[in-house]
Amino acid sequence: MKKIRYFFLLFLISCSSSKVVTDYDDNTNFTQYKTYAFFDDIGAGLNEFDVDRVADALFTEMEILGFKEVENPSFYINIIAKTAAAKVTNTIAVGLGSGGRNGGFGVSGGIPIGGKKLDEEIIVEFVDAKTNELFWEGVLTSTIKEKRTPEKRILYFKEVFHKILQSYPLK
Repeated sequence: MKKIRYFFLLFLISCSSSKVVTDYDDNTNFTQYKTYAFFDDIGAGLNEFDVDRVADALFTEMEILGFKEVENPSFYINIIAKTAAAKVTNTIAVGLGSGGRNGGFGVSGGIPIGGKKLDEEIIVEFVDAKTNELFWEGVLTSTIKEKRTPEKRILYFKEVFHKILQSYPLK
């Protein structure tokens, strides 16, 4: 049953308009980074529940990549989330019209289909612990439903960090 749920989520996200962009300092020796910790104020732009969901999802992905969370790390991780109301493109229009030879009257309106949506940008920053300089950044932008269950949020964040971290470590 879990496999079906993950497949369905993967299908939905792959059909959505999510896009990942990464950037990095090309002078960085990425092999020196093996341990990490989260910044104390991780999750700017997220509610407290989502901060925990994000940390859990990111912890799992980092473990898969071979990184260990420690108290004195080689780098720190910061997460920033930004949301804005999405441009409504799917609506049902209702219109009334009346016209005569020299006059006219019209009324129309749109009703959004599928509920309110948000444009979301999730930024993952890797910052060197010694120099406090950013050395890698991944950004995922997508359109999400405003109202999601906690279970859907957990699955969403797992997929988000999986997608973002696919390009790290650099090949």
